[in-house]
Amino acid sequence: MIVALDHVQLAMPESGEAAARAFYRDTLGIPEVPKPPQLAARGGCWFERGALKVHLGVERDFRAARKAHPALLVADLAALAAALAAGGYRVVADEPLEGYERLYVDDPFGNRIELLEARP
Repeated sequence: MIVALDHVQLAMPESGEAAARAFYRDTLGIPEVPKPPQLAARGGCWFERGALKVHLGVERDFRAARKAHPALLVADLAALAAALAAGGYRVVADEPLEGYERLYVDDPFGNRIELLEARP
């Protein structure tokens, strides 16, 4: 029986760690955690806060996930959208879902990320 989702893994191209840190750690605010030593040699980086775990792994024949995507819950969507736009990331508004405001942003590698904020 499956009881929970442990983490989401997204692909990135080789040598993309600095861009991943600028987006996931510095702009989205998810702290980076060290990868286990046996996995660190493969490249990539992990970002985690409590149960939120987004791992980026190097894929030699990289292709961005344009449709498949993680959806991240946020506390202040407007402020995050402004920070993303200021950082040069393209933010795309979408129709709200019942109970949520939402938008999409591409990470530095073109992977689609959905950002959701619960509406009162």
